[in-house]
Amino acid sequence: MKLHTLKPAKGATKNRKRVGRGQGSGRGGTSTRGHKGQQSRSGYSQRPWFEGGQMPLQRRVPKFGFKNPFRVEYKALNLDAIQTLIDATGATEINHDFLVERGIISNNQKLVKVLGRGELTSKVTIKLNKFSQAAKAAIEAAGSEAIEI
Repeated sequence: MKLHTLKPAKGATKNRKRVGRGQGSGRGGTSTRGHKGQQSRSGYSQRPWFEGGQMPLQRRVPKFGFKNPFRVEYKALNLDAIQTLIDATGATEINHDFLVERGIISNNQKLVKVLGRGELTSKVTIKLNKFSQAAKAAIEAAGSEAIEI
């Protein structure tokens, strides 16, 4: 076997379609473009969304809704998830860096709100951005501390 004898496996390659090379080829004459019209001419190009002058879809469909540019979005974290974390790690303080290390939140999620689902049994200091009333009450009832930063 030598480099010049190598060739692809049988059926692995196809010959390209050669159009406009005479009537005998079966692809002469109109060169697979059909008869007349804009699309048969050389230099034809049309925007993919063009609908022949009909009112285009993006103008037919009305706009609706409103995106508030000042919306503040928090990542929700429930008490039962915090308790599971404490059981697994034995942590005494829960803060943003701790949650990022454990993969609970990503580094670009800056704001975290603690919600009141579940219960907290361990004594821990939680330093996060926001607490619901139920979560704050449950944390303080467990003898823990909730500090808003």
